[in-house]
Amino acid sequence: MNTYQIAVVVGSLRKDSFNHQLANGLAKLAPAHFSFTHLSIGDLPLYNQDDDAQPAESVKRLKAGISAAHGLLFVTPEYNRSIPGVLKNALDHASRPYGQNAWSGKPAGVLGASIGAIGSAMAQQHLRNVLAYLDAPTMGQPEAYIHVREGLFDGQGNIGAGSVALLQNWMDHYVAWVEKLAG
Repeated sequence: MNTYQIAVVVGSLRKDSFNHQLANGLAKLAPAHFSFTHLSIGDLPLYNQDDDAQPAESVKRLKAGISAAHGLLFVTPEYNRSIPGVLKNALDHASRPYGQNAWSGKPAGVLGASIGAIGSAMAQQHLRNVLAYLDAPTMGQPEAYIHVREGLFDGQGNIGAGSVALLQNWMDHYVAWVEKLAG
């Protein structure tokens, strides 16, 4: 059985981010042959094409983490009906310079949590649009728009009982997606 390394990109920098908790809880639902590494995006400089020839160490680290991964897991909140700026900045950095797109060909899963009733639906759609352009094949179904409510997580950081069936189904499909595309 192959072992799969998954690069996790969380679109929130907040210390107590629901999306960090969701990413950690999801990893616990994956089979043992899947391992998850969170990629840091908070220390990336703002993307500037003038820096393409000599990228910052944080950009090199991001691209190396993506290149080492068999798949991608994006977990993002929704800010003003779109993806957070820090996530867009990371997407831009790792896709540049032209011809050196680290995201290309990496199977991706997208989901997110928000206190809003639509649970990051617009952010996920915008992210899917960007990933399509970046040639990162993204799992289409099932979708998971998580509305943060009491009980989403238990005291140990696991997915709460009321959400575990939905998210286990999502994870099972994601595992099959990565295994199919990353072989």
